[in-house]
Amino acid sequence: MKKMQKTIMAAILLIGLVGAPMAATVSMAQEAAPAAQAAPAAQKSGGGDLVDASGNVVTDTQQKSGGGGGFLDIVFGSGALGVILWFALFGDGAAALYFVVDCWVLIRPQKLMPQSLINNVQGAMAEGDVMKALKACESEPSPMANILAAAFQHVEEGYDIIQEAVNSAADLETERIMQRLTWISVCSNLAPSLGLLGTVQGMIMCFATLASGVPDIGALAGNISQALWTTAGGLVVSIPALTLFYSIRNNANRLILRMTALTMELIKDLRNVEVEGADAAAQA
Repeated sequence: MKKMQKTIMAAILLIGLVGAPMAATVSMAQEAAPAAQAAPAAQKSGGGDLVDASGNVVTDTQQKSGGGGGFLDIVFGSGALGVILWFALFGDGAAALYFVVDCWVLIRPQKLMPQSLINNVQGAMAEGDVMKALKACESEPSPMANILAAAFQHVEEGYDIIQEAVNSAADLETERIMQRLTWISVCSNLAPSLGLLGTVQGMIMCFATLASGVPDIGALAGNISQALWTTAGGLVVSIPALTLFYSIRNNANRLILRMTALTMELIKDLRNVEVEGADAAAQA
């Protein structure tokens, strides 16, 4: 089962890394079609200048910037750092999707506190068989089974020790769950930072173009577009990831509280073990 889950997660990560560039390619192809249809309208005049359908002379700047509005032109025309930033954004989005699906699968009542485990422990405690209850926990590994096992392993040390063991085990299981959830928050916080870095890079390139003396309007527009696109890309990744993080975290907190209350209900009969042990010691 775990192997299948890892395979599914790897497939999601691969789809995220490959699908985003493919979507960008389709978008660019759609944008390039009108430009290709309009290309024959530009013809050379008798003097060798390129003119459009209205008879206006097309300058060198307009020729250079005519096909540079596509998304892939923005990605690959922003330099090595820009390409790295865009692939980092794609990877961050794919990682966020991976961890969201992973936590969504993990943080469910069936995973945290299986009903079969609860039934087996209730039956064993009704019979007064602590060892049977411990074996039931060992046969069905889960966060709740780990907490109950900690209680049953200290059954001879008194109820106060049992409660301390339960609290320590519950804190450990809670921390394990929250550590996996934290990765969603990391991805959601990383995306705007990558977008901001791309924005800074775009503005640097923009001012470098202005400093060249006679600015290329097409290059200047491309630099501004690069800055805005990276900001938008970071927000597109960050907003859904942050929303899902808080949603899954709240669900996890509710399930943890429910699991802790149910655990205390199951081990309340261990008080009798302590009382019986004390009575036996007094009679001796």
